[in-house]
Amino acid sequence: MGVPRLLNWFLALGPTNAVALRIVKGGSHRIRHLLIRSVYLGVLMLLVFFSLLGMGASLKDLAQRGASAFTLMSFGQVAAICLLTPIFMAGAIAQESNPKTWEILLTTPLSSLQIILGNLCGRLFFVVALLLATLPLFIMTQIFGGVRSGSVVASLQISFLAALVMGAISIALSVLRNAGKRSIFVFYVVMVSYLAATSAFDRVARDPITVGSNASWTTAWTPLNPFLTLESVLLTNHYRPQEFAQNEAGPFRRLWFGDPLRAQTYLSFVVVLTFILYATLRVRLVGSRTEANNTWLSRFMRRLNSKNQRVPRHVWRNPIAWWEVNLRLATPMARLLRWGFLIFGCVLVAVILAMHRGGFLNTSVLRIVLTAVVISEVLLAVLLAAGVSATAVSREREDGSLDVLLTTPIQPGEYLSGKLRGLITVLWPMIAVPSITLLMCALYVLSNAMGAGGVTTPEIVGTSKIDVPLVLPIAASVFPFVLTAFLAFVGMTGLSWSIKSKGVIGSMIGAIGIIVAVMTTIGLCGAASGGSLNLFGPAISCLSPLNLVLATVTPAESIPASMELQSGLTASFILGATLSVALYVAVTIGMKAAMQRTFMMTVRRLSGLK
Repeated sequence: MGVPRLLNWFLALGPTNAVALRIVKGGSHRIRHLLIRSVYLGVLMLLVFFSLLGMGASLKDLAQRGASAFTLMSFGQVAAICLLTPIFMAGAIAQESNPKTWEILLTTPLSSLQIILGNLCGRLFFVVALLLATLPLFIMTQIFGGVRSGSVVASLQISFLAALVMGAISIALSVLRNAGKRSIFVFYVVMVSYLAATSAFDRVARDPITVGSNASWTTAWTPLNPFLTLESVLLTNHYRPQEFAQNEAGPFRRLWFGDPLRAQTYLSFVVVLTFILYATLRVRLVGSRTEANNTWLSRFMRRLNSKNQRVPRHVWRNPIAWWEVNLRLATPMARLLRWGFLIFGCVLVAVILAMHRGGFLNTSVLRIVLTAVVISEVLLAVLLAAGVSATAVSREREDGSLDVLLTTPIQPGEYLSGKLRGLITVLWPMIAVPSITLLMCALYVLSNAMGAGGVTTPEIVGTSKIDVPLVLPIAASVFPFVLTAFLAFVGMTGLSWSIKSKGVIGSMIGAIGIIVAVMTTIGLCGAASGGSLNLFGPAISCLSPLNLVLATVTPAESIPASMELQSGLTASFILGATLSVALYVAVTIGMKAAMQRTFMMTVRRLSGLK
């Protein structure tokens, strides 16, 4: 009797868990999940198709293109897992708390561990289904040669570990906060910052295998980042695990530096077990109605009002914009994070430039650090703009407040304008950080490091050797305009999906998917064509904020043909920025006009009104 009882207990934690079975059964009947899998596979198939195109039909050429296609798919899959897993996982507890079913769930015979593992296994089922669906594509690349079976297994293993770790962290964040869906934003901020920081530290710490070699050994940061671990597995000609002689190093060093994949596997399971234990101990507090309003920061802010009275508020001319701002900044923690991000970004760039002027960082290392910092700030701004705008209407539809707004005299145009204005007001500190970072670096270059010098590095571009500045001042000056216009397009795209979707999770998946597809397409096409065109390379780089960042900080690598020519560089950046801003503004206005025409019909249909 003891063995079956123990077996049933283990099965109840995963395969026969009631929560996991309910999530899998319910999600398997949804068209949305089928569309996500179909789009995911379609994008990977397109990547394989375009990667295999090229001149030459010899077996060697096919093997090289097959290996390139597999490498591109592997990195793209890890990036997709990082984007999709938090959305799937955050809905695990958020969907339970929204319809107020947590009180019922917590009164069932299910233990805390069964609730957490049920949500984790149920949501991971869909992520694992995506990974298994890509297995035939990975195997197909082996037909052309150049791809080992071990590389396929290692790629899937790294993707699964990333999904497992991010799933456990997302569940812990959802348990930590009553509003589990808002924890997605916190997770994205931490995830992008972490990946950017570990990548930058790794680039600085890399040592070449031999003097003058382009290949380098793995570093202490390699097992901490899935992209770095995947690079050490697939690109061993450039990034190779360290090799040790017998008894040269201890077991930990041999594992950490000599086998990053196995080290990351062990570390991932430790992290997952830690977060599962934390979530299990805290899950019973999610149903507490007093926890969210009883934080130390809330109590401190209440004490500041000695009269214990509500401060009168002045409503703006557009009440929707006023309501959006006050709803997003309703808690002291939200205000602290909003201004804290701006202050931290300004202080960070000031410290980096001060270290360079003091001689602690050379210009080459500073360029690597600056690239990682600005790209991470841009990605955070884009993800936050897409996520916040995608929940602007669908959140009100879920809590019922949209039905009340439909009875007021507010017109669709005023409603959409107020939403967009409110979102920009809330997000402008996050939007301003990358622009301020590049502008401060441009002023630093123009002042020649405040008289200290050393703001240029000699680099070979084409057939000539030129002094390349830390950043291109003209590119840094047009960057704020391009970023603002692009984020307006991102916000309108999120609003569009928020209006058309029934729930928050669906609108976030759609909006982030569209934005990632647009940025990937424009980025890859711009990077391929911008580097080879003499006059129009900088102009093409202005179509994407990420490409513009690379052209600003690393122009010798991003736009080498234009840097070699030099003439027309300023005019090309100005022309490209003007056309890009005009394009994104026109698309945004067109989307708003289309949404305004169909707003009432779409919203009333989804709200259940005839």
